[in-house]
Amino acid sequence: MLKETRALLRARLARDPPRGTGKIRASSEYRLAARPTMSNFIQTLNDAWQRTNSLLCVGLDPEPSKFPGALAGRPDAIFDFCRAIVDASAPYASSFKPQIAYFAAHRAEDQLEQLIAHIHANHPDLPVILDAKRGDIGSTAEQYAREAFERYQADAVTVNPYMGFDSIQPYLERQGKGVIVLCRTSNAGGSDLQFLETGGRPLYQVVAQLAADKWNASGQLALVVGATFPKEIEVVRRIVGDMPLLIPGIGAQGGDVEATVHAGRTANGTGMLINSSRAIIYAGKGDDFAQAAAKAAMETRDRINAFR
Repeated sequence: MLKETRALLRARLARDPPRGTGKIRASSEYRLAARPTMSNFIQTLNDAWQRTNSLLCVGLDPEPSKFPGALAGRPDAIFDFCRAIVDASAPYASSFKPQIAYFAAHRAEDQLEQLIAHIHANHPDLPVILDAKRGDIGSTAEQYAREAFERYQADAVTVNPYMGFDSIQPYLERQGKGVIVLCRTSNAGGSDLQFLETGGRPLYQVVAQLAADKWNASGQLALVVGATFPKEIEVVRRIVGDMPLLIPGIGAQGGDVEATVHAGRTANGTGMLINSSRAIIYAGKGDDFAQAAAKAAMETRDRINAFR
C-alpha cells in the first residue's frame, strides 16, 4: 500500500508539479497521500537511527540571497533549493528540521507544505521536525499544534516551556506526534535564564527533570540541548535517561563533535539528533550546491559515527 501510494504521488507531481506561488493546487491531496500509515515519532526515530546508521539531522534554513544563480528570481526557489538539498543528503541523514521562520519571512509557507509532503512521499522513513519554538497557552497553543501537525504534517515540533505544562499539553495530546522541549539552548544568551538557580540547581536542569518525571505521559517527548555546552548535555542525559536529545550547534556554531557524542549518546550509541544546517545546505555556492551538500552531510555523519 505504501509503495503504491508513493508511486501515485510521484506520478501526480511529475504530471502537475506544484509551484510556490502562494496558490499550490491540491496540496492537501499531496499531504494525505504522503503518509498513509505512521508509527509514533519516537519509534520512527529509533528505526531511522538503526536503519541509516546516522545521527545527523539536516536543518533546512533557506535564505534566497544565498541561493545559486540558477534559482534567482524563481517564485518556487525555496522549495526547489530545499528539495534538492533533501534528496541529496537523505542517504546520510536520519531526520530533517525545517525552520519555519525562514519560510514565513518570504511568504513561503506554501513551499514549506510542499517540502514536507515531498519528504514524506520520497523519504517516508525519515521524520520531519518543524522547528517553530512555539510557546503559548490554552486555545492559542491548540492552534499552533494544529498548524504544526495538520497544516504542515510535521512528525514533531519544537516548543518553549517557559509558560509551563499547559503550554505543552496541546501538543502532547496529538497521538504519536513528537514534542521537543527547549532545555539548554546553544546560544550564549541562553545562560541568562537557563542558568538561574531554582531550588539549588540551574533552571535547565529543572526543565529536564520535569520533562522526564511529569510531562512525558505520551512517551513522545525530547529535549533541545546545544552542542556548545557538552558538560550540560552530559548532565541532561543523566537526568532524562534515554530520552532523545535534539542537539544543534555542531556546524556554523562550532560545537565539538567528539565531546557532544560522548556526552549525549545512549548505551546503544544513539539517542541524539545532531543538527547541522548552514554548514551543509550552504556547503556549495554554485549550481552543484546539492552535490556539495551531500558531501558535507556524508562527512558530518562519518565524523559523528567516528565517536559513537
